[in-house]
Amino acid sequence: MSLLEVNNLDVRFALRRGDVQALRDVCFSLDRGERLGIVGESGAGKSVAAFTLLNLIAKPGYIAGGSIRFDGQELIGMRDRALRKIRGHRISMIFQDPMMTLNPVLTIGEQMVECLKAHRRISSRDARAISLRKLEQVQIPSPSARLDQYPHELSGGMRQRVIIAIALLLDPDIIIADEPTTALDVTIQAEIMALLLELCEEHNVGLILITHDLGVVSQVTQRMLVMYAGRVIEQGPTREIINDPQHPYTQGLINALPQMATPGSRLNQIPGSMPSLDNLPSGCAFHPRCGFVTRADGSTRQACHDQVPGFVTSGNCQAACHMVAEMIERERIPAEEQD
Repeated sequence: MSLLEVNNLDVRFALRRGDVQALRDVCFSLDRGERLGIVGESGAGKSVAAFTLLNLIAKPGYIAGGSIRFDGQELIGMRDRALRKIRGHRISMIFQDPMMTLNPVLTIGEQMVECLKAHRRISSRDARAISLRKLEQVQIPSPSARLDQYPHELSGGMRQRVIIAIALLLDPDIIIADEPTTALDVTIQAEIMALLLELCEEHNVGLILITHDLGVVSQVTQRMLVMYAGRVIEQGPTREIINDPQHPYTQGLINALPQMATPGSRLNQIPGSMPSLDNLPSGCAFHPRCGFVTRADGSTRQACHDQVPGFVTSGNCQAACHMVAEMIERERIPAEEQD
């Protein structure tokens, strides 16, 4: 049994004009010490999925269905008191903006000690000693001095290291990192991701990395999910998906990387934009932007317009795409029958 199992997760937001479905039938699992990447454009549902795991969806959002099991315990419907023993303790989260995460009127040491005392019976002296060790682990220079400083006195990279140290304070089983390097320059991004990878491997901590950066995902994660319009549309081993993407959307994301364009030419891009969740296209949500709705012979794949695609297996990966399903079916037909 996996450490974390998510099945058929359905999250909605109750608006005046009706419910908007932000996540639909999201399924994935995470083993102890495994590193999973969740990628997609803004609005794909990545952060909503992360917040839902810890029941941090604020009203008007609510979990309409599905299951989230952590270490054999069902988290959906769990009482707040029991959930608080897991949230921040066994499952920690690193948010996008460290300046918004840290309290500006408390020192770094006060915030770390407060976090420890919320989950353990521990003296302030012992809590401060643990906090110091964690700051040393994340390689902050002069860690004892940083404990008495306020967030605004630290650089962006140092603040993000503090957030990672806080996430590690209680030795969690899983860390959810929601675009942890968004506000940092490229050099600091690389340092932070290398540090996060090293700490997860050293402590056998599971990692869920949410990002739009496929380069980071390819270097850090072992498996990945690709999300589009609130649904997982491709999943499998990271290396296989990066090297041989099946879904047209995944192919578009990879082709949009700067290194995929010829020097001096315009960058590749996926035409159009992510659809609004309250006005999703019929059938496959990606079909208005997809170049494979029309076959090579000029005929139209009508299923793309009419039917939501189910998952088909290609190698060790799964993709929700009518074109992929059609190609796999064609390969099953003996060569003599095709002639």
